Parts: sequence; structure tokens; C-alpha cells
Amino acid sequence: MFLLNPANTTLTSNLADDYAFRRSRSPLIHAGAFSGRRRKAPGSLLNRNVTRSIRAMISSSGGKTVDATTTSPADGTVPWSSSSSGSEGIQVRAVVAIRKKMKEKITEKLEDHWECLVNGFGLGIQIQLISEENDPVTNAGKNVQTNVRGWLPKPSNLSYIVEYSADFTVPGDFGSPGAILITNLHSKEFHLLEIIIHGFDGGPIFFPANTWIHSRNDNPESRIIFKNQAYLPSQTPAGIKDLRREDLLSIRGTGKGERKLHERIYDYALYNDLGNPDKDLDLARPIAGAEDRPYPRRCRTGRPPTTTDPLTESRIEKPHPIYVPRDEAFEEIKQDSFSAGRLKALFHNLIPLLAATLSSSDIPFNCFSEFDKLYTDGVVLRGEEHKDMLENLLFGKMMKQVLNVGERFLKYDIPAVIKSDRFSWLRDNEFARQTLAGVNPVNIELLKEFPIHSKLDPAEYGPSESAITKELLEEEIGGMSLEKAIEEKRLFILDFHDMLLPFIRKINSLPGRKAYASRTVLFHTPKCIMRPLAIEVSLPPTPSSPQNKRVYTHGHDATTYWTWKLAKAHVCSNDAGIHQLVNHWLRTHACMEPYIIATHRQLSSMHPIYKLLHPHMRYTLEINALARQNLINGGGVIEASFTPGKYAIELSSAAYKNMWRFDMESLPADLIRRGMAVEDPSMPCGVKLVIEDYPYAADGLLIWSAIKEWVESYVEHFYSDPNSVTSDFELQAWWHEIKHKGHHDKRNEPWWPKLENKEDLSGILTTMIWVASGQHAALNFGQYPFGGYVPNRPTLMRKLIPQENEPDYEKFIQNPQHFFLSSLPTQLQATKVMSVQDALSTHSPDEEYLGQLIPLHTHWINDQEIHKLYSKFSARLEEIEDIVNARNKDVRLKNRSGAGVPPYELLLRSSGPGVTGRGIPNSISI
Repeated sequence: MFLLNPANTTLTSNLADDYAFRRSRSPLIHAGAFSGRRRKAPGSLLNRNVTRSIRAMISSSGGKTVDATTTSPADGTVPWSSSSSGSEGIQVRAVVAIRKKMKEKITEKLEDHWECLVNGFGLGIQIQLISEENDPVTNAGKNVQTNVRGWLPKPSNLSYIVEYSADFTVPGDFGSPGAILITNLHSKEFHLLEIIIHGFDGGPIFFPANTWIHSRNDNPESRIIFKNQAYLPSQTPAGIKDLRREDLLSIRGTGKGERKLHERIYDYALYNDLGNPDKDLDLARPIAGAEDRPYPRRCRTGRPPTTTDPLTESRIEKPHPIYVPRDEAFEEIKQDSFSAGRLKALFHNLIPLLAATLSSSDIPFNCFSEFDKLYTDGVVLRGEEHKDMLENLLFGKMMKQVLNVGERFLKYDIPAVIKSDRFSWLRDNEFARQTLAGVNPVNIELLKEFPIHSKLDPAEYGPSESAITKELLEEEIGGMSLEKAIEEKRLFILDFHDMLLPFIRKINSLPGRKAYASRTVLFHTPKCIMRPLAIEVSLPPTPSSPQNKRVYTHGHDATTYWTWKLAKAHVCSNDAGIHQLVNHWLRTHACMEPYIIATHRQLSSMHPIYKLLHPHMRYTLEINALARQNLINGGGVIEASFTPGKYAIELSSAAYKNMWRFDMESLPADLIRRGMAVEDPSMPCGVKLVIEDYPYAADGLLIWSAIKEWVESYVEHFYSDPNSVTSDFELQAWWHEIKHKGHHDKRNEPWWPKLENKEDLSGILTTMIWVASGQHAALNFGQYPFGGYVPNRPTLMRKLIPQENEPDYEKFIQNPQHFFLSSLPTQLQATKVMSVQDALSTHSPDEEYLGQLIPLHTHWINDQEIHKLYSKFSARLEEIEDIVNARNKDVRLKNRSGAGVPPYELLLRSSGPGVTGRGIPNSISI
């Protein structure tokens, strides 16, 4: 769909506006002089012959079917069922809107012309109108069917949307239509935007679809499209009650067989498709979701097992598509955008690979100016002397055309973090500021107790007490006792010790990887500036060093200055890995997937909660599938570029096991858990921040409160009866399935919220929507703005901090800058991860942002009160944008304003396309 966005005045937005305006007008404008007056059904020799030649029965609920295009009596009237005999017919018209590709090849245009001709003569699409009222004879919904035929005039600037008409003559006692069955008689699928029925009292009736209609050759079952009326299960009109159940059953599938690309089956599977042992045993990966490695479930594809390991699912490698339910796939604009991003990633990824290969080694950066050249000169590749190699490795003609442009063509944009101040990353206060206003602002915690202790088994991991002492901290604080600093809530910690230490031995056995488990203690000064005090780095204990821990502080001599810089780089590397694998991938992408699957399987598209959640599910299954194919798979970009390497998903699984809880995923609960806020009923969200100048939390609470108010009013509207939540069997099955299937490994945890009343439901839904929108935006769209400058945020380190008795120490002393640079990712690793971060930080032109109504979704629900509530939600989000912009100009807020400090815009809800460092999409769409 196409977004109406003030910051993005694209052609597609204008077309969407035009179409939305047209379809809201009287049918007299574009459907001929037809006003729903009573008359006999039309009949013609052409209609009779064509219809009989393609006759295909549409599956129904058992109700009698009237074919409005088949005429038997000589006068051309339609033979109604016995229950309707004698009643006068009403002429109604269905306007069927189909979206074609905007960019078509010649062959596709020819196919479209043929399909248009076939549809015009009534040979391509068959529809059946189902009443909300039962036929007393059949005890099923009254129904009438016809073929789509006839072309309606199209606006000249909407060539990608075509409209057809279908005329029905329905009995006077037909009642209101509640569903349409549609059968595609073509040999290939088509994309149905919507069907609008004209002629009934009360104005047009909308059947929003935005769905792919499979060919009857692929599946003989008809598709069921419901009108835009929300019904709780108990409120479902009798005539469409069975269809509601049948539609859900068709979506769930049988749990067997390999899924085909045209299907829309939602089911669960383990993460057993990340490894590829058939290609290389070194690419074998353990299953995430097995008993010893708990994990959320993914969407089932049903592919056969690998030959090498029967428990591992065989892989489909790029560029071949991986199955997702058909309507989850990217739409055309998103496909183009992602393809362009992938092409850009090719230029930014594969060409550096060639440059490194042609240089005979994966070379490090030798000086800081080489980072600057990535943004000024670009990556240099002289291809002529290696012409044959390039043609073998790349794509022949395409690559030749690129090489002809010149040698220097790979330029990266300057990341926001250094755009105004190239040396900001060197400063301690910037290092600390990013724990509150960076791309990973969700790990910092209040230090509540001292000394600091580990929860790991000391028999395996050494003494539990940290090597950071009271004396050291008090010396760094200067003039304040440790007890007073804790009492005044001035000490904070970034603690990756327990999460990383169990993996450090394995990580450090990988070539080119060296890591520590780190703790960082920070101090919030009376002048409201955060600064780091001490960094502890730990290795697994050895017989000679049972407490293998070292502490670094900001020294005043040359050696300690550089060791402190190395220690901060290791912390940033740990932060980047935890951010990507735990906070970003696991807590948003992976944990959201089961909610989406359960919503489709258990909630009818008529269900009000389905309608509420639907915008927040867009593209997530597709982007997750692409991540399994290209990013988090064995040997993929994440393993190649981040500290944990081949143990990445194992680390993510351990985090899921030890720290993930649904009830802690709400923003207020998370802030309280980390000690970054305290309960305060007088505040809008019931919490008060410990640090007022905490941009992520301060802006996030505004977004959270707006979502909460919108969800609570929505739920109140549909669940006003005290027992309506517990009596809603679809809703109860939905929540049960999320816990017992989607998060199967956590099914018995006591912290799952109950679902007994509207307050419970509102809390659950607010958390889900926050995770899909604000939480993901805050963790995703700053990846390139902060990580695009590698020294600021290295994703891995290749050397440990040298000690005096080690061979590297002398090299470090002689040239500390060279040692620091050689510890960072290589040029290949850096440019590879930069290209990925650039792609992940990019908004598509068809992005749908939180609280913005898409023109083509205007009729998503037939409820004026809900439209008013949504408009109020949207208006509140506009107010929040103004508040955030004002905060970014407030000189008192040092974490979001000041000389060279980039404003905190990650939770501004709107954005244009591209890498903007702002914008809250409705869903996890990248």
C-alpha cells in the first residue's frame, strides 16, 4: 500500500490519494448510471454462452446458489430459491479493484491485456455474494453468484489499478451482504485490492482485501472476503458464521507437507534451518527451540531435512525465495526498495571482498584517515587487470557497466554520530551518552548494590565478586562516598558479564576474534552528565588465574589512555553484539513472529483485535525469513561481522532462556526492572524517570502512553460487557496458542499475564504494538547513524588488551595507534557490516508509520467511533513530534543537544524514505 506522508510526496502517494477519493464518490462517476433501482436481471446470449462454457461451482456453506448471469426463463428473470420466490429483485453492482504491477515487462503487459479481455467477457473471475441472514430452507447464508465482467473507466494516472464490475440481482429479502467468495479462473494469481458493493440501502458496502487470490489450478477452494464490519465471535451473523470458521481452518493448514509459495498457511516450526551441513560440516548449527536451547517459534515452511542431519531443515539459498504466507511477502514498492538495497549491499559488500582478495589479504585499517576516505573518496577498485576474475565472480555485463563508470564509486554517507564532530567518539561523555541516547539504550541499569556479584556458578566461572572495588570508585567519583552515590541513584552499570562469560572461551577460539565479558560502571554527575568510571574485563578462569579479571580506568598517562580506549572499544563491541542478537533480533523480530502467526490462525479477519493488530504485522514474516536466509544463518553476515561468530544464535537462545519475559517487555516495566524509573501514580505512565535526560525513555514513554490510550479506548468499545473477554473463545485460543505454541519453551512460566478482563487485554496489546513499532524503531534505525563509523561502535575485536608479560605489549608501546586499529574489524569486515547497517536503517518509500491513515485503508473498519478514536491517536502522535523537537532544542538536555551532538530523533514517528535516523513504522518491516 502507499503511504500518505507529508515528508514523502511521492508519485505513489498521490496516486493512492486519487484512488481513495475516486472510490469514495458515487458510483455514478465511474460505474455508469446505476442507482440500485429495482429491475429484472439482465440477460443476453453472450452472457449465457460464456457463463455456461466456464461454469465452475464455488464452494459454499451449503446455501442455495443463484447464478445471476444464467438466464433460463424467456423474460430473462433470475430463478430465485424457493425461500425467495415471489420477492422482487434488487439490482446491485460489485466494483472489483485489482492491482497490477507498476513496472511490467512486455510479456507481462501482453498477459495483462489477455487477462483483461478474459475478465471483460466474464471468463476470469467468479464471485458469490453471501448474506448475513440465513436461508430458512438451507440454514446457511443466502447467496447469489455471478461472473466478473465489463470494464469500468480508469483514471489516466492509475494505470496499475484496474476495475471490473459484476452485476447481481438479489431478492428483496436478501439482507445485508457479509462475505464474498471469489474464485480465480485464470492460470495465475492476481492481487485483489477490494470489492465495493453498490445498490443496497445505506450506501456502498466495502470488502477490503489487499490479498493475493490464488489460481483455481493451484487450489480449487474459493477465497473468503469479509466486509469491513468487526464482529466478536458471539456477534457473528448467522449467515456467515460457518464461513468465519472455515476461513480460519484454511489458514491453519494441516501441519504437513512442504509449503508452496502461493499458499497462505500459518504454522509453527523450530529454528532448525540456519545451518547447512550438506554444504559444509562447519556450517552445521544446533537447533534453536530444542529443550536445551529454548527459542520462540518461526513460521513453518515444511522443507525436507538435509541429507547429513535429519533434524536440520534443508535450506533455500538466495536469490531463491523462501516461503512465507502469500500475503506476508513484500509488495512491489518494498520489493524494489529492498532490491535496490540488496544491490547497494552488493556494491558495498562484494566489491570490498574483491578488493581484499586482490590485495592478497584481509587488511586492517592503517590510519584513521582511511575511515574518512570511505565517505570522501570511496572504495577504489581497479578492475581491468583482473577482468577475467571479475567476470567469474560477479555478473558479467552488469559489472562491466559499473566498472566503466570509473574506479572510485563506492562512497558511504557520513554517519550522523560524526557528521558534526569527527572526534566525538573519543570522548568519555559521548561513550556514556550513547548508553542513554544511542542505538542500544536498553541495557543500562541502576547500580543498586555493592559489591557487584555474578549469578554464574563460581565452581565453573570463578569467584562471583567483581574486581571493581569501593576504593577505586570513590577515587574516580572524587569527593562523594560510594554509599551516598548509591543512595542518590548516581551509579549505573552496563553489565554484559553473565551473558557473555559462558561463551568467551568458544568465541576466543575462533580465528580473528578476541572478546571479554565486560562490566562498565558509570556516574551521573550533579551537573547531569554521565561519565564512565571503570571497566572490568573478564576471561574464563584458568588454573594459574582463577580470578581472570582486570579493571581499567581513565588514566592520565599515555599508556593508560590507550588501554582505556581499548577497554571502551571492547565494551562497544559487546554492546553491538548484544544489541543485534538479543535486543534487536530476539526481543523484537523473533518474539513478534509467534504473535503474528497466532493472530492469523486464531482470530478471524472480522475480529476487532485482528483489525487492531493487522497494521503491526506487515512484512515481519518476510523480513524474518530473509534474515534466516542471509543474516543470522550459518556463515551469514552476522556471524561474519559480530563478536559471537558461529555462536551467535546460541547466545541469543541463552538470553531468551535467562532474561526474556513477556511482562517485562512493556516499556514502563522494563524501565522499573532496570532501576531507570520508579513507580509514580501521579505520572502519565505511572513511572518517573531516575534520569530525566534519558532520551529513549523520555520519548518512548510519550509514545507508549499514546498507544496505551488508543488501545484502551479501542478495547473498551468492543468489550464493554464484563464477561466479554473470557467468553471470546477466539481471543482465549489466541492467547493460549501464543504461550503454548509460539513461545512453547516458556509455556509454564508463572509471569505470563492473565487474560480475564479488558484491562488484561489492553496491557497485552499495548506491549505487542509497542514492540512492533516504537521499540523496534528505537533499536533499528540508528544502526548506520551510530555504527557507520567503525571506531565508534566496532562489531568485533581481533585482539585482547596487551599485558606487560605478553609478546604484543612491546608492539603496543611502540605504536599504540596501529595496535588499536589492528584490533578493530578489518576493512572487509567493516565495509561489509556498514553496508548491512545501511540497508537495515533504510525506510522504504511505502513505509506505513504509526498513527498515519493510509488512503487505501480508509475503510479498514466500518465504525465511526473507532475512526474518531484513531484520529485522536494520530493527533496525539503529532503533538508528541512537536514535544520531541522542542526537547532536542533544549540546551539543558545535554544528551540530545549541544555542540556536535546529534538530536535524538529515533522516536519521531514520521520520516521520508532512506536512512533518516527517525520514523516509527507500524511494524517490523526491515
